[in-house]
Amino acid sequence: MVIKTAEFVKSSGKWQECPDPNIPEYAFIGRSNVGKSSLINAMMNHKDLAKTSQTPGKTQLINHFLVNENWYLTDLPGYGYAKVSKVQRKDFEKLITNYILNRRNLVNLFVLVDIRHNPQKIDLEFIQWCGESGIPFSIVFTKSDKLKRGAIVKNVEDYKAELHKTWEDLPELYITSAEKKEGGDKILDFIQKTNDFLTNNNISFDE
Repeated sequence: MVIKTAEFVKSSGKWQECPDPNIPEYAFIGRSNVGKSSLINAMMNHKDLAKTSQTPGKTQLINHFLVNENWYLTDLPGYGYAKVSKVQRKDFEKLITNYILNRRNLVNLFVLVDIRHNPQKIDLEFIQWCGESGIPFSIVFTKSDKLKRGAIVKNVEDYKAELHKTWEDLPELYITSAEKKEGGDKILDFIQKTNDFLTNNNISFDE
């Protein structure tokens, strides 16, 4: 997929305030500081589209971007650690779950995982929740430029082994590096093929 246009649409504090759900939407989520905004910017070839920060938990709203004037890319608040109160954290969790469960044009959720670490309980629990909730999702490993090839292979295999404890079939897995702009093209190819399928089969999101 060639990115011709990518523009910020709006930030929403409630899922009901999101743009009209009339075109395909692909959302990105992960633990705070997983490199989500950097990956989005690399994929869109736009340095400042999604706001990056050294402070985990910076994204606190649902941020929508219109890509090529025919699909939405959604930047969701990170789950897990953030320098906020427990009340705020629960508000974030409610915002995220309500959006994921109720957004009817959400085609796929990309769950970002830092490839440098062993499988983390919070990531595994979120992935399990997605499966139990019937949410279509893929797993995106980030920051692959921080490891050598052998370590990348080992960590991905470790993750697969952990997932196979509860999953028979695994979702799509992507290995990415925002720094080297690697892997994002495969995600965009998936989005293009999915959008083509929706168009060719006249699948609409209108109620």
